Amino acid sequence: MRAGRASVPRNKGVARRDTWGCNGGVKTITQREFRNNAASVMDQVEAGETFHVTRNGVEVARVSPVPRHRRLTAEQLVERHRRLPRVDSARMREEADEFFGGDDRMGEDERD
Repeated sequence: MRAGRASVPRNKGVARRDTWGCNGGVKTITQREFRNNAASVMDQVEAGETFHVTRNGVEVARVSPVPRHRRLTAEQLVERHRRLPRVDSARMREEADEFFGGDDRMGEDERD
């Protein structure tokens, strides 16, 4: 640490500058700040914060939370499937033939 520069308290966060990104406020930190305060940065990322990391004043990385996908139970998947609209396969084939043409479509005996 350089003389005259106070250490950053863990509970205060590390970024001194905020920029506005497409997803709202994005904190910008230097590579050195990221290295020296990695545990604090990761705690904040886990809480939903996003950081842009700079090297020599140029943004080189973004550290952001991994999107969490909710796992569905088998019953929830079955219920979701029941709510899907019914597909009229004959009408769908007609529409596809109108759009793409049906001349080169494989016949029933040509499949496999």
